Amino acid sequence: MSRPLSTGRRRAAWAVAIAVDAVQIPVEATGLLGWLLGAGLDLATMVVLTALVGFHWAFLPSFVTEWVPYLDYAPLWTLAVLIATRGRKPPLPTSSPEGGSHEGEHW
Repeated sequence: MSRPLSTGRRRAAWAVAIAVDAVQIPVEATGLLGWLLGAGLDLATMVVLTALVGFHWAFLPSFVTEWVPYLDYAPLWTLAVLIATRGRKPPLPTSSPEGGSHEGEHW
């Protein structure tokens, strides 16, 4: 079972994935230099998403398929984040010592 994922990390992962997918189409359409920039961007994206969400197998095919011509135009990072964050709920709030304790109260 995967660990809970905070709302902030989930939103950041979605923002990174959508931004990278949106940037990659025009960047990689510029030829060899664009392809090299796109490859570096893919590597950085995989590292950032792993730091935000944790390791997930969905990131590996996204990284590898980005190297296949024309397949890299699909929004694979966004799909990978969808798969990696699916079903992961935010952590439960912990009780605070000020408001959550009933010490001294007798029922």
